Amino acid sequence: MRAAFARGCGLLPSLVLGAWLAVAAPSGVAAQEPERVVRQLDFEGNEAIGDQVLASAISTTNSSWFARTFLLRSIGLGEKRYFDEQEFRRDVIRLNVLYRRSGYPGVELDTIVRRTPTDVYVTFRIEEGEPIRVTSFDVTGLDSLPAWLQTRALEDLPLQADDPFNRFQMQAAADSITRTLKDRGYPNARVFSSFETNRDARIATVQLEVLPGSRTVIGNVEVVGTSRIEPSLVRDLLISRPGRRYSQDELFQSQRNLYSSDLFRYATVNIDSAEYQPGADSVPLIVLVNESRPRRIRGGIGYGTDDCFRGSLGWTSRNFLGSEGRTLDLTGRLSKVGVGEPLDWGLADDICSASRDDSVGSAKVNFSLGAAIRRPAFLSPYNTISVSVFTERRSEFKVYLRQETGTTVTLRRETPRRGIPLSLGYTLSYGRTEATAVSFCASFNACTPDVVALLRQNRVLATLTGVATRPRVNNPVDPSRGSVASTELTVSSRFLGSSPFQQFTRIAADAAWYRQLSRDVVLSWRVRGGAIFSPRVDVATTSGNFIPPEQRFYAGGPNDVRGFERNELGPVVYVVPKAEVDSATAGSRLIDPDSVRVAATGGNTLAIANIELRIPSPVLSSRLRLAAFVDAGGVWQRGVENSSAVIRVTPGIGLRVSTPLGPARLDVAYNPYRLQAGPLFQFDAQETLTPVDGQGSYVQDRRHRFTYHFAVGQPF
Repeated sequence: MRAAFARGCGLLPSLVLGAWLAVAAPSGVAAQEPERVVRQLDFEGNEAIGDQVLASAISTTNSSWFARTFLLRSIGLGEKRYFDEQEFRRDVIRLNVLYRRSGYPGVELDTIVRRTPTDVYVTFRIEEGEPIRVTSFDVTGLDSLPAWLQTRALEDLPLQADDPFNRFQMQAAADSITRTLKDRGYPNARVFSSFETNRDARIATVQLEVLPGSRTVIGNVEVVGTSRIEPSLVRDLLISRPGRRYSQDELFQSQRNLYSSDLFRYATVNIDSAEYQPGADSVPLIVLVNESRPRRIRGGIGYGTDDCFRGSLGWTSRNFLGSEGRTLDLTGRLSKVGVGEPLDWGLADDICSASRDDSVGSAKVNFSLGAAIRRPAFLSPYNTISVSVFTERRSEFKVYLRQETGTTVTLRRETPRRGIPLSLGYTLSYGRTEATAVSFCASFNACTPDVVALLRQNRVLATLTGVATRPRVNNPVDPSRGSVASTELTVSSRFLGSSPFQQFTRIAADAAWYRQLSRDVVLSWRVRGGAIFSPRVDVATTSGNFIPPEQRFYAGGPNDVRGFERNELGPVVYVVPKAEVDSATAGSRLIDPDSVRVAATGGNTLAIANIELRIPSPVLSSRLRLAAFVDAGGVWQRGVENSSAVIRVTPGIGLRVSTPLGPARLDVAYNPYRLQAGPLFQFDAQETLTPVDGQGSYVQDRRHRFTYHFAVGQPF
């Protein structure tokens, strides 16, 4: 026995040493290999699964763009990712598993790896093969639910009959049904999936069995974690309240309300599992919160070529004056420090020399002082009221200097049952704008002397604005089904406090619809319109309707009539240097169109209509979509002599690329029209603006028939 034990003890170190060598040997060999930077990671032959999904499924990662660019990587820019031989071998297995679970059991993968002493270039070549197709997709267990809920549960499922049998999408379909039921009163809803496949025949059958459970309402709500804030305020901020139908989505909205109040650094709203009895007709909730610090101070300093030195300071008091959740926010900002009065330190001669060219905005220090009080759950958990006062002097480099003092009161209401956010705001401001005549025309669209004179005066503007929105779409970023509508009404009247020449009523409405013609083909259309009504007032030496430039309607751009550049559709004026007019007159030639600037003046009537068809691209259909559209619309001035409605129609095509921020799009529209006729103004060295004789109705051709727009997000 003793000898056997001794032999065993003698073997033990050898076994441990051998095991250690077996584990350490590969890493030791790998350690001898030079570290190579991944300069290229490509996928070839993949159609069913995009490059982004494949790249996220493997460990080998491409270096950043700067580290891959030859001219930039030589100076060390960009993040470098290094090549691991063992993980690369496992990546082949990972891609194999991904494809098989996505319905492609016959996939074949090959790799091309080119190594240099310091770099590696990787390419995965993929032959996907024929997929297994879903021939039958059945959902059972919904018979006990209302018909409308059955329809809602089966909408937009990611897996359908005749699709490749993708197990990830099968689970996503089950999760979609579960989420729909849990959002509509069924906290115990569960979905079980089953399937049968025939690899030889390349077919599969899928069945989802739904167990909805019983429909329940919210019961008792317990709040844990409050100290300075009353638990009753937490309950007031919740959308999920006792007696209300249970909804998982409303739990998330309630949690969002707690965070948006800025009173809590942590908040969760969940079912109280310790008290909940499955099958009961009510669901108890538990709210866990961690209060934010009662006060916060923040500040910053910086430097800019146009602003010179600048700084900001802010102070926030949470739960201000009691326990009702009020938040007081004080803010202040300074800029043009060092070049503007009264803090002119002579820096315009050296480090802030750019300000010497700005005689408008750099003459004085720019500042902003503001105080705002916000109260959530005002008279109702669905209401938020905020009151703010401000005074500021702000400028835009070589354009304008604006001095303004005012106050704003805003009440916002959003009820989860109707889902129609409503807001009502009152703004009262008093101020004036200083700028050159050319700047008024180019930046404020105020090109006539009478409007410029009014903008240079101190004036009071008081507006009451109401906005209502009705979203009914399946995806707020890239909708394919449903509709969304909004209405905005703005009233400015002397009874509200406005100056007599700034009285108007502005109405704007917008509605869009989305319909799926097939699973991947979407037809969308939109109508948008507006009108401004203003009493006849005396402006300078004439009598007419005056509407502040910032309240007028403008059209043209990537989100309405895409055949025109931004604000190019509608009434315009033209501005040209006086030297060009004198030269053209002396030489008996036409004014050079390249020297003419176009400025939109806006109108009091707007009408826009769009229709767009979106289809998958023949290649990379999971990420690329094509679009064909027709836009029509116009902006004009009602009640003005020699002004009539002008409607322009511009067709076009577009490309959509899916991104995490929404679809990035490129639209190309055909526009055969000239710009609208308008008066021509000339400006001299002092930027004095005067009309050009005989050019009261100048027209300029557009240089190109095609207009290009690049933007993120769908146009409507």
